[in-house]
Amino acid sequence: MTLNLYIARRFLWTVVRVFLIFFAILMLIDVIEQLRRFSDADVGLARAAQLSLMSVPETLYRILPLILIMGAIANFLGLARSSELVVVRAAGRSGLRFLMTPLLVAVALGLLTIALFNPLVAATSKAYDAQRSALSKGGGSVLSVADTGLWLRQGSDGGQTVIQAARSNVDGTELFDATFLGFDENGLPATRIEAEHAKLASSAWELTGTKTWDLKSPNPELSAILAAGPITLPSDLTAESIRDSFGTPSAIAFWDLPGYIDDLERAGFSARAYRLWFQMELAQPLLMAAMVLVAAGFTMRHVRFGGTGRMVLYALLAGFGIYFLRNFAQALGNSGQIPVMLAAWSPPVAAVMMSLGLLLHLEDG
Repeated sequence: MTLNLYIARRFLWTVVRVFLIFFAILMLIDVIEQLRRFSDADVGLARAAQLSLMSVPETLYRILPLILIMGAIANFLGLARSSELVVVRAAGRSGLRFLMTPLLVAVALGLLTIALFNPLVAATSKAYDAQRSALSKGGGSVLSVADTGLWLRQGSDGGQTVIQAARSNVDGTELFDATFLGFDENGLPATRIEAEHAKLASSAWELTGTKTWDLKSPNPELSAILAAGPITLPSDLTAESIRDSFGTPSAIAFWDLPGYIDDLERAGFSARAYRLWFQMELAQPLLMAAMVLVAAGFTMRHVRFGGTGRMVLYALLAGFGIYFLRNFAQALGNSGQIPVMLAAWSPPVAAVMMSLGLLLHLEDG
């Protein structure tokens, strides 16, 4: 038990040190980038550091598997150079049994990552997007998905228009059972249009089955107009701006993803990317364990055998290869070329199988 606690503490501390090193490097790079990006807004060093604190966690979260494999390599090399691995084997403990403690720590880190770090990253990403929009004097997201359907916002010289629809097509350019609520330049409700169907054409919505209320008239219901044919409503929205408003799945906290997926599908949008991201998050602990096994397969050997630098290089190349394979499978899953479950789970499962095969060959082969 004492040996297990020592190994776990040493492994965890090594991973934490590598994490802090990457955090410091990314902070330095990002602060410089924020100063350059918002130079016109007179952003100072303190404000740039604040913005970096909100943007860097997302980058760290994406490269966590690489941070873990580097920490595992450093840990196993340290144990080998101090001959502690030789002592452990001499005490009758096999290499595979020795690996159980680092594996359990890696799985625990994976669980903590998706349970705690993921919601933190989602919150900081949203805060950073809001701050960036304010500094660049740009509007926020034009689209929001909720239990009541989807909501859009568009602007013009005459004021803003809020659009609510029960459902839509995949890219949000066709709305069904839609309501267009127009506001004047003073922010007061001016018109309300209900349409059975709305289609986004060139710089305008084409509405059919409409009923229009003038909310500034003494009795809007009596003055309501039921259109016999289609009408057009000017719009500054495009299919690209609607698509970009979805953001990335990583901006949604892990615990909120199931509900968000249901809302998307209820509104008529495709939730494939969000389903894939949810499954990839569930597979995160397995991926963390795979990275530890890969590092152990190449570096858990005595330094007197020589070739340590070459083995470290092989371990890093294998880790980056798994990371690339995971991203490649994600791209295939997002495009629908392979099933979601296969895209999310096949890279970590394959990495575990291959690294276990290497370890069994070295230990018992």
